[in-house]
Amino acid sequence: MDRLMEKIEEELRGLSGRAGVAIEMEGKCIDINSKEVFQSASLIKVPILIEGLRQSDRGTLNVNQLVSITSPVGGSGVLQVLSRDARLTLKDLMTLMITVSDNTATNILIDELGMEAINRSMVKMGLQHTLLNRKMMDFVAMEQGRDNYTSPVDILTCLKVIKEGSYLTEESREEALRMMKYQQFQDRLPGMMDLDRVIAANKTGSLPHVVHDCAIITYKGKTAYAAVLLDRLDDEFTGNQIISRIGKHIYDYLLFGI
Repeated sequence: MDRLMEKIEEELRGLSGRAGVAIEMEGKCIDINSKEVFQSASLIKVPILIEGLRQSDRGTLNVNQLVSITSPVGGSGVLQVLSRDARLTLKDLMTLMITVSDNTATNILIDELGMEAINRSMVKMGLQHTLLNRKMMDFVAMEQGRDNYTSPVDILTCLKVIKEGSYLTEESREEALRMMKYQQFQDRLPGMMDLDRVIAANKTGSLPHVVHDCAIITYKGKTAYAAVLLDRLDDEFTGNQIISRIGKHIYDYLLFGI
């Protein structure tokens, strides 16, 4: 993957910010600051999803349990505009957390799963730089210096947990993939891919001066795992474009070997 590495380095040259990249494809890896720690933004929702499905596998969580929607928060998502007496299942909330990055759904899931349990799960998965310290849109926690963190290599580990291995049952892995395939924010890694030719299952993350994306991309039995994290950006739109072009290079390599 030397040529792919060169293309990605070229995209990052002159970036007005910091970049971390982790890509794995057919046993080969690309590592650019992959162990650097970043604000996770909504990428933290991937390990939250994994822990929810793991608790379901163990029989300690009923994903069909109905939950009332209380204490809606702003930012991404749709639950904040629904009626206050709406009730959804925990599986519905997981789906909304991933497909539209719903912050209210995420906060309810953090309460149901337990923040400590989520953090313990991340350790068990082998994540070394990922920590859930606050709920979504908790500005008081942020002012106190408590934030959520991750690294490209940790996110890559999460993607592999979803696609392979025994941390989750096959049924739960398929469920996680299904949710990520219905991701509504596809303007980053999948943005320049022909999605009639490949299957892209991704999850984005955004904060001021921060844009991230991670994806599982499959084509004819081949799988690429990718995590691209950018921060300290002057221009978030340019960051989105860079991630999209990196996605196109991964796509070209996966399909054509170039």
